[in-house]
Amino acid sequence: MEREYHVCTGCALLCDDIKLREEENKTIIDSACRKGVAWIKNCQHPLRCTVDAKDATPQAAIDKTAEILKSAKNPLIFGMGNSSLKAQEKAIELAKKTNACIDDTSSFCQGPFVEAILNDKIKSCTLGEVKDKADVLIFWGCDPSNSHPRHLSKYSYFPRGKMRQRGWEEDRTAIVIDVRKSDTAIICEDNFYQIPPKSDAEFARALTDALSGKVPKVTFGMKPKEILELANLLKKAEFGVIFAGLGLVYSIPEISPLEKLLEVLNKKTDFHLMPMVGQYNMCGFNHTLFDQTGYINRVSFEGKNTAHGPQYSVVEVLKEKRVDAALIIGSDPLSSLPGSIAANLKEIPTIVIDPCKTFTSQIANVTIPSAVTGVECKGKAIRMDGVKVELTQMRKSDKMADADIIEKIMEAI
Repeated sequence: MEREYHVCTGCALLCDDIKLREEENKTIIDSACRKGVAWIKNCQHPLRCTVDAKDATPQAAIDKTAEILKSAKNPLIFGMGNSSLKAQEKAIELAKKTNACIDDTSSFCQGPFVEAILNDKIKSCTLGEVKDKADVLIFWGCDPSNSHPRHLSKYSYFPRGKMRQRGWEEDRTAIVIDVRKSDTAIICEDNFYQIPPKSDAEFARALTDALSGKVPKVTFGMKPKEILELANLLKKAEFGVIFAGLGLVYSIPEISPLEKLLEVLNKKTDFHLMPMVGQYNMCGFNHTLFDQTGYINRVSFEGKNTAHGPQYSVVEVLKEKRVDAALIIGSDPLSSLPGSIAANLKEIPTIVIDPCKTFTSQIANVTIPSAVTGVECKGKAIRMDGVKVELTQMRKSDKMADADIIEKIMEAI
């Protein structure tokens, strides 16, 4: 029996053409990529509901969580990139209620670009505009062939758009700037620029000089002629997009070289930047917190005051041991943060809300299993390009949605 189309929450592309069908007592997932199929099939090791490593009822775990947060003077709420907009709103409300610090993974990944876009310092666009209009694509420090497997086929390089009917063969030029020859670079081999690690800012400045009519200078062996040729290619773009990956983010201490490059580009043509966000609703958290506070992450609610700064990032508060409890929602800091920093979670009461068992859940005092949003419960999310998307439920589950769990925690407090 065929079902309606669904949205895949396997990554921030939020592909909306997923179809489930039953065939010989098996569920077949159509259109999803390998990441999407794995996500929809769900984790191999679902999280158990526990208190102090012993099986517990959801209510007992919620009561214990409320007790921990009420007793804490400086709690931390972290994660939410894999949560619905409603859950993120509830988490921010909980942070205000408990005078907590609240942060997400954007504070050590794509945050600078998302923040610049929300503050109108960088021009961005939608994936629909990329598909219909983009003729020059720059994949900078990213490898969508692996990180976002349907990116090239559904939105950027291969599809026929309204203004790009001849697709990649004639209507689109794809460029890769990276430290290694990735799978995406192999596809775009004719326009692959390999640069040494940590040289992205220098390359951006050299490209800016070339666009400004100056002779570009680089110290890592690339010939000025190569950069001038690239500059000429970019100047001819009708609608260009830079897809900024983690390789670019981690290479530059601050994003002003990219802001300057885009400023110069947009004096000559029409260019945009889109962060290659990983978690399906990281942008949702950034947008929601920004709407409420003017900041996208690293916020502390101290009574009626709202404080912001790097000192309130998950990295700093754990490193400096300035929090005395932690609520981790849909994230795994023990695997994503440096071990010496994440290990400090073992010294404070920690609660994990997640559909699956993680490294962090294994050291947590309380674990509460949640439904997978967009698979086991419905909700809303904001795609990597800032577009709000409705998420439907694909299958039934007896687990609570993370939004409902957080609401029950607030009621218990």
